[in-house]
Amino acid sequence: MNVVDVKASRHYQVHIGSGILAQLGSKVTELCHPGKAVIVSDSNVYPLYGETAAASLKAAGLQVASFIFPAGESSKCGTVYLELLNYLADNRITRSDCLVALGGGVTGDLTGFAAATYLRGIPFIQVPTTLLAAVDSSVGGKTAIDLPSGKNLVGAFYQPHLVLCDVDTLNTLPEEIFRDGCAEVIKYGILYDEALFCHLEDCGIHFRAEEVITRCVELKRDVVMEDEFDTGARMKLNLGHTIGHGVEAQSGYEISHGKAVAIGTAIVSRAAYASGKCSEITRNRIVDVLKLFGLPTATTFSAQELFTSALSDKKRSGDTVNLIVPSTVGNCEIVPTPVDALKSFIEAGL
Repeated sequence: MNVVDVKASRHYQVHIGSGILAQLGSKVTELCHPGKAVIVSDSNVYPLYGETAAASLKAAGLQVASFIFPAGESSKCGTVYLELLNYLADNRITRSDCLVALGGGVTGDLTGFAAATYLRGIPFIQVPTTLLAAVDSSVGGKTAIDLPSGKNLVGAFYQPHLVLCDVDTLNTLPEEIFRDGCAEVIKYGILYDEALFCHLEDCGIHFRAEEVITRCVELKRDVVMEDEFDTGARMKLNLGHTIGHGVEAQSGYEISHGKAVAIGTAIVSRAAYASGKCSEITRNRIVDVLKLFGLPTATTFSAQELFTSALSDKKRSGDTVNLIVPSTVGNCEIVPTPVDALKSFIEAGL
């Protein structure tokens, strides 16, 4: 098992290993000594791992309850968020109890935001069961729900008390969902680590999961410790996301987050080449590795449609959007871009 220390506003550890879900209860009681634990999970994940998680928590002496919501991005909304808060209140959950987010990014974001706001903050544990959540959304303390006008527009920075990633849970992922997470793994290579990127080029989807997840978490840990509240260096983690969120929104969220980020990353890379910010070799390596993983690199949505969605992006500041643009593999720049120049930038990448 690998352990990564995150020293943010709350110091916590990320445990990454095989077969460690059974240790959940003992790890939780070591940290926050709760009387009750509420497992928050979706209708796809709970039937697979809910009983294992509950049994581990009960064996550690905890009372266990479960809140299960319909799987899908549409549940990361105000309605389900309020249902969860009311469930916690009805079950008399206190500040000495905890929430356990068992699932992917939607579950982690929803649970984390509930934990941040219920009773002005109670402990919560991230137990990611998707690759995307393991390498990205479970670490760093970003919690949120969506509004009809855009993704993640209501949320809070709230660090978990523990992240426990059992890589065996990835074995039950549909291949399409696993590939979604690969878009975020590729992102870390493009941003910070050419050696990681080369490993992905060499191995494709058969990369060494525990090793790669650990490396991605280490990279994100470093960024979070430098810029916890996303005002500087952490913005780079949004590579492909501004345009990607536009793809998601325009599709009515029928295009998944990972696929949308892959499309956004490809568009930004082609636009970077067109504007002279990166070489043809860099552009081709990025687009080619996305294709190697079976991820899309183009969209039928127009520059105008994507531009319209980008205007609601949470990373916009006044009349400026901070785009993350690759210079070389392993190095990207934050490029403040006037809103009135964004449409032409997107067009150059289509």
